[in-house]
Order: sequence, then C-alpha cells, then structure tokens
Amino acid sequence: MSDHKLYLYPKWLRVWHGINAVSIITLIATGISMQYSNLNYPIINFQSAVFFHNLFGVITLINYLVFVIVNSLTDNKKAYKLQFKGLIERLMVQSQYYLSGYFKGEPKPYPVSKTEKFNPLQKVAYVVTMYVLVPLVIITGVSLLFPEVIIENVLKTSGIRLTAIFHASLGFFISLFLFIHLYVASVGKHPFRNYRSIVTGYHED
Repeated sequence: MSDHKLYLYPKWLRVWHGINAVSIITLIATGISMQYSNLNYPIINFQSAVFFHNLFGVITLINYLVFVIVNSLTDNKKAYKLQFKGLIERLMVQSQYYLSGYFKGEPKPYPVSKTEKFNPLQKVAYVVTMYVLVPLVIITGVSLLFPEVIIENVLKTSGIRLTAIFHASLGFFISLFLFIHLYVASVGKHPFRNYRSIVTGYHED
C-alpha cells in the first residue's frame, strides 16, 4: 500500500456497495433475458429470470433505503453535495482529462482528497443515478409487481406497457452508468487500484 492513503470508504459503504453491485448485475442479466430471449432458448430460464429479477429488485429496494438513511446520517453525504457555481467549467475540464489528458500523462485536474471524494463528472453522475434513476426504476419496478396500482390507460395506451417501457429504459441508463463506472474506476496509475480501494476502504494515489 502506498504511503499516501486516505480512508474514504467506511465498512457500511463497502458492504452496501458489494450488495448493490451483485443486485444490479443480476437485475441487468435477468432483465435482458426476459426482454430479448427466445422463450424456447432463453439466456436464463424465463421463470427463473422473473423470480430472481423480482427477488433482487426487493433486495435493491431495501439496500437503497439503507443507503439513503445511513448516508444522510454520516459525513458521506457531503460527497453528493453539488456546487452549481462554475459546475459547467469543471465538467468540461474533467471531460477533457478523460478524453485526452489521461492518455498524455497529465495530472488529475481534481485529485481525490478527504473533502472531495469524487471529481465533478463523477459527482453529477452519482447524484443523478442515486437520486433520480434508481428511485424511478424502483418505483416502476414495484408498480409492475402490483400492476393494479398503475393507471389502466394513458392516451389510449396501456399504462402497464408504458410503465414497463419506462422501467426498461431506466435499466438501460443504469447499465450505461455501470459500464462507465467500471471504466472510470480503472483510470489511474494502476487499473485495479480503485477496485482494491472499495475492498480495503483506503484510496491510494
């Protein structure tokens, strides 16, 4: 471990992150299987896909509620506080780093510190994902579990169908976030260092 290390990921956050990662990956796999598989030759047995999608959907809901409550009671909430003044400029600087600066060996424009765990792009992405996309995908998912609460028709279109389409679209954006998240986590002096951080709790430069 390097001499310069910061303890940024407390145990509760690491446990939550692990449960969330397994749940989201399972939801993506089962969701794709239900959406696109041939019933005669499914990626995952259809009934099994439905069962595990619902099961891990409930786990995700409970895990999300734990995150919101514990995050609001700890200093970790500061990592999600957006500073809107100069935000566009900071986003452009960080984007330029990811697109070219990193490959040229330039220093990070917003290095990790005890007070700033995320760079501007990460912060915006995490806030949108955790406080917009995830709540919406949970709400639509729960609605599909109890379709009687869904408006029957919206502009002569099935409310259940619209909810299902919206739910799948939200799932796509969360999947996109996951792939970008995995890429960004590999950016640095060593591609696996950030992955090790979420296990040990310590960020290393």
